[in-house]
Amino acid sequence: MTYPTPRRRVVLLGATGSIGRQACDVIARFPDRFELVGAVAGRDAAALDAIARRFGVARTALVHPDPSAVPHVGCATGIDAACEIAAMDADVVCVAITGAAAIRPTLAAIDAGVTVASATKEVLVMAGDLVKARAAASGARIITIDSEHSALWQCLRGEDPASVSRLVLTASGGPFLRRPLDTFASITPAEAMAHPTWNMGTKITIDSATMMNKGLEIIEAHFLFDVPYASIDVAIQPTSIIHSWVEFRDGAVIAQLGVPDMRVPIALALADGERLPGVGPRLDLRDASPLEVLALDGNRFPAIGLARAAGERGGLAPCVFNAANEEAVAAFTSGQCRFDEIVSLVGAALGAFDDGDASTLERVLDADAWARGFVRANTAGAVPAR
Repeated sequence: MTYPTPRRRVVLLGATGSIGRQACDVIARFPDRFELVGAVAGRDAAALDAIARRFGVARTALVHPDPSAVPHVGCATGIDAACEIAAMDADVVCVAITGAAAIRPTLAAIDAGVTVASATKEVLVMAGDLVKARAAASGARIITIDSEHSALWQCLRGEDPASVSRLVLTASGGPFLRRPLDTFASITPAEAMAHPTWNMGTKITIDSATMMNKGLEIIEAHFLFDVPYASIDVAIQPTSIIHSWVEFRDGAVIAQLGVPDMRVPIALALADGERLPGVGPRLDLRDASPLEVLALDGNRFPAIGLARAAGERGGLAPCVFNAANEEAVAAFTSGQCRFDEIVSLVGAALGAFDDGDASTLERVLDADAWARGFVRANTAGAVPAR
């Protein structure tokens, strides 16, 4: 006799963003497999209300409510409310909050021993050792939603970690893969937002244009898979069909391929590794060929080398790297710095920072605040003392 699989209770953090909306699509498509029991958004009260009504969600929260908007009845407000929902009784907490703002709710879920399906690479980048230590203490598991890391996870399932020779993260190269370097100073935010293969939010899309996104992913992969930085590489695959691959010591290579569609890694993470039917469009390799793979040009994309150096340095350096980048991206989108100054600002912040211990959340948040202040002051023409 067979028995129906119990529905997995899902809490969704960042419910109204790009990943959050696609997660809602997956949950709606498989109502017999998933139940949305909690939802958190940043500012969009109307969109959160629509999600609550659509799925009958009893517990919701807005982290930064607009005073002019009226949240629906029962909607809590503030970061503490978000953390309470993150720690509620659930099978999986899907973290789709952009950037460093995700760290406190993610830690709340981890401390509660809940499985975390994370699309927010910045959490492990800024506090990888701390996050892993708290997960080990509570028994929580971290499953990645990021398409490249999901690909690596799929390639590594059932394999002996000792047999792994190298992890290779792929990148499309973004909109400026072949643009003349001497024109980078004139790149506009609109041009940086024109990603050739993925439809993402502002910050992630600009990170893809600078390749900061791939730098962050190198650091995340180190923490997710316990692989040294020297064994993590990056290759350019312009069509985003090869999501990443793993090379093994016997010479074998296993890659994960698919149409660029985030619903596949989202569904795989929410279902704890089970493959659900018809989640995304099917790839026909005959239509996708030829699959061009290029070596990374470090001169065109210096963010990769900077990220690797920050990761190797360890401690609070990855936190500074992440925070300085978030502020530099904000400065670029608001017209306070040029596109070609983003990586330079991050490098300057790392160069000015004194190494420190990343063993507590307070230390991490202090370093995060310092890096943000450094970039703001540099774009304003002054450097803060530390």
